[in-house]
Amino acid sequence: MKEENNRDEGLTVLEDVIKMAKSSGADAADAVLIDSLSLSVSRRLGKQETLERSESGDVGIRVLVGKKQAIVSSTDRSPEALKDVIDQAVAMARAVPEDAYCGIADPNQVSKNWQDLDLYDDKEISAEEMNEIADKTEDAARSVKGITNSEGAEFGQSKNTICYAASNGFAGSYKSSGFSLSACVLAGEGLEMERDYEYDASCYFEDLKSGEEIGLVAGERTVKRLNPQKGETKSLPVVFDKRLSGGLIGSLASAASGSSVARGTSFIKDKMEKQIFHEAITIIEDPFIKRGHRSKAFDGEGISPQKREIVKDGILQGWFLDLASARQLGLQSTGNAARGTTSLPRPSVTNLYMQPGEKSSEDLIAEIDEGFLVTDLMGMGVNLVTGDYSQGAAGFWIEKGEIAYPVSEMTIASNLNHMWMNIAAANDLELRRGVDAPSLRVDGMMIAGA
Repeated sequence: MKEENNRDEGLTVLEDVIKMAKSSGADAADAVLIDSLSLSVSRRLGKQETLERSESGDVGIRVLVGKKQAIVSSTDRSPEALKDVIDQAVAMARAVPEDAYCGIADPNQVSKNWQDLDLYDDKEISAEEMNEIADKTEDAARSVKGITNSEGAEFGQSKNTICYAASNGFAGSYKSSGFSLSACVLAGEGLEMERDYEYDASCYFEDLKSGEEIGLVAGERTVKRLNPQKGETKSLPVVFDKRLSGGLIGSLASAASGSSVARGTSFIKDKMEKQIFHEAITIIEDPFIKRGHRSKAFDGEGISPQKREIVKDGILQGWFLDLASARQLGLQSTGNAARGTTSLPRPSVTNLYMQPGEKSSEDLIAEIDEGFLVTDLMGMGVNLVTGDYSQGAAGFWIEKGEIAYPVSEMTIASNLNHMWMNIAAANDLELRRGVDAPSLRVDGMMIAGA
């Protein structure tokens, strides 16, 4: 898989775009160029299910006329086509209502120097090699005793070039790559079938878990879920497995988004510098992790992000801000702007993780007389206005500190205010998804089953 666009060419295009926008009547402008190339395969029972290749190259242009703005995009990079869409954008900007908080960064706000975060692996894997890896992954999963069928294995790889420039003088670019591998299999027969999966992703191919490991984990997880029961309805401790515990941190990212806080639609909008988590909890955002899933040296507005403690000793320390939400709140951008070619900048987190605790996940379970280990969640059940939490769940019942039997068709419910204050972290943190947490125990959740 060959990269067909380089960064210098992309920045040259964007610098021309900025000049065109200014000459067409824009007071300010910025633009982003994204070139993407991806290849993916899926295999089931040793046969090809899909083989997909996609290429895209888009330019997104934002123009500002006073306090009015408009955004347009184009896949045609010829000067004539770009001039046409820029003229349309300027006309659109003049016709829309004013936005008091819009605008690009001041020249003294933008990043001047940035580090190489090692986000790009130039390794190219052929479709034939990808098929072989997927087959080995599925074979490993199917080799587990009790596996009766398969939904297949998938392997994907991508290469991306991202360029951003603005009329404030900023111009920057970087490349990133990604590799992913997964397997999903079934156990049991008829109406008694169960399914589970394993998945991994990385910037570098060499950091990806092996197909054999992914397949075996998928198979073993699936077999353990056979013959599930329903737990009782009561208030009990709940342990969130580390492969899904990051969702509780994702809820914090959404609730602490500057746009939600500025609109007054976040249940923690008045909690700055107040305790929202148990005092043992610290949550860090680090955009500079080498080979990190969400690492970036500058954000979608050319501003340097920051490594910082979002929650320290349980106390909320900061919001995730782009320029618009920062202006609305009377604060400074935290370098958390993200944007695509067809969207305005918006707050988004980089690498976010909860620091691990001292006890193992087994220790957290051993302290529970009766409870629920959750290994799978279904549905979207978080209300960020109130903090109410409710999701379908499956996993394993805990009795006297040990795993007793699998359970399914359960519902867990509480409020994030309560959950965060009654949370304990294990020591098994892995930075594998970009928003990560170790296994977590939350005391006093309502569990609804039989």
